[in-house]
Amino acid sequence: MSVLGLGLLSPIAVHALKSPPAQGSSHRPSLVVPTASGKVKGQAGTGYDAWLGIPYATTAADRWTVPRPAASWTGVRDATRFGDRCAQPSGWDPGYEKAITTEDCLGLNVYAPQGSSADAPVVVWIHGGGFFGGAGQDTNPRNFVQQTGAVVVTVNYRLGPLGYLNLPELRAENANGAGNYGLLDQQAALRWVRSNIGHFGGDAGDVTIAGQSAGGSSVCDQLASPTAKGLFAHAVIMSGGCALQSAAAGETQSRAFVQEIGCATAPDVLACLRAKPATAILAAQLKAPVRPSLGGTAFPLDPGTAVRTGNFTRVPVMLGQTNSERGLFTFQNYDYLGTPMTADQYTRSVKSTYGTNADKVLAEYPLTAYPSPGQAWTAVQNGSTSYDRQQLMARLSRWVPTYAYEFAESDTPHFTSIFRLQQQSATARDFPFGGAIHVDDLGYLWDYLGQTLPYDDDQLELSHQMITFWGHFTATGDPNGSGTPNWPKYRTGTGELMSLKACDTAPSSDAPPAACSRSTRGFAEEHDLDFWGSLGAP
Repeated sequence: MSVLGLGLLSPIAVHALKSPPAQGSSHRPSLVVPTASGKVKGQAGTGYDAWLGIPYATTAADRWTVPRPAASWTGVRDATRFGDRCAQPSGWDPGYEKAITTEDCLGLNVYAPQGSSADAPVVVWIHGGGFFGGAGQDTNPRNFVQQTGAVVVTVNYRLGPLGYLNLPELRAENANGAGNYGLLDQQAALRWVRSNIGHFGGDAGDVTIAGQSAGGSSVCDQLASPTAKGLFAHAVIMSGGCALQSAAAGETQSRAFVQEIGCATAPDVLACLRAKPATAILAAQLKAPVRPSLGGTAFPLDPGTAVRTGNFTRVPVMLGQTNSERGLFTFQNYDYLGTPMTADQYTRSVKSTYGTNADKVLAEYPLTAYPSPGQAWTAVQNGSTSYDRQQLMARLSRWVPTYAYEFAESDTPHFTSIFRLQQQSATARDFPFGGAIHVDDLGYLWDYLGQTLPYDDDQLELSHQMITFWGHFTATGDPNGSGTPNWPKYRTGTGELMSLKACDTAPSSDAPPAACSRSTRGFAEEHDLDFWGSLGAP
């Protein structure tokens, strides 16, 4: 939620006049590149170069310390392999079948088009994963880099209790760290980019921070952080919100974690915690999770409040969602576990989630209107989530150029983990996800989790179009440009946003494959937002 320029042609906009390097053009004279810590040697791909596993910061020997600049090295460091991912439990994503216990993980990866020399727009991608999973290497932006000519940086940051523990003992050590170490890692990565990205052909003055899910929420957190001001020129929030829990709530979570891991009665709580093996940290967090919270001069203000009041770094923002965000979570929390939601669970979930408005929600979304309680719950959650997103669009648009979208390609192959499950399980194949689910849009921008999905030709055209939109926004703060439909700024009076979808070209047709994205004012009706608005502001 930052705002640098409000639409007039600026020096940043000159990137719109540049063409990405031609395919097959020779790459930079050397893959050895200097950084502030030492030289790194990358590797050449097809149309792009990559430098992997570059340390951008360190936490020295102690857990729960603020990130410091990475130690220097002599000679040339090999940067052809990813660094270690940050400690996290196992999950269903490929590569995460086993828990990861490494803590020396603050590295980043740089991807640059071959043939670029200087002043390319830069995207810093913050991965999702609920603030407890994922890594920068999950995203391979090679197609994006080749098509747009941008430099893309993907980042690791600390997760779970190792990233967000908030205790008085930690606040006594450093008031700016407790509750948000992982968010401070992201800022350290942005400072590394500011100091070093010019050596890789990027423009340190034209940086877009972008992320999805927890990564999208992180982008909003950075927009609201005074200490992140000046580190980016544009922001992209994909399927993310704008909220940080209070320091008090973070401390409550953290105290529960300390109790679970067995350090509550220790004479020195921090010494006890720092002596625990990473396996114990991961085991305890499964029962007592910890999420980011406010604190210190870095994150003094809830991002939701910052957006409402305009107290954030004002840069152009692109934001949006998939059209069935919550279908994934209904599957994950119920059917995937072999326990589909029951009618009684539906009623109890609505009552516990919506409180005094529960009876109105149950009347608006009666079980009799849906084939199953799970589908009713997906519809309810999609409606309330979409209302929150609409409110965020409206609040941002009051202060900054805001471009809103919905990824509405409902026939898409689902993202890698679900796609793989569907090959193995009738439960996953037959589950009614209700449209494009959380994470489905990522594969249209870059290879996600190491697998290219079987998109049809129309969907490949949509991918090309989305990369074009995102590339224009990265360069200029405006997704519009030649060869794409007009994308209007979001206005509360119209509620108009871009609906991203592929056409359905018949194989026997003479028509070429195509994307069918268009601006639409139907978002509110599609998601029953008048009803959700009638319940009062969230």
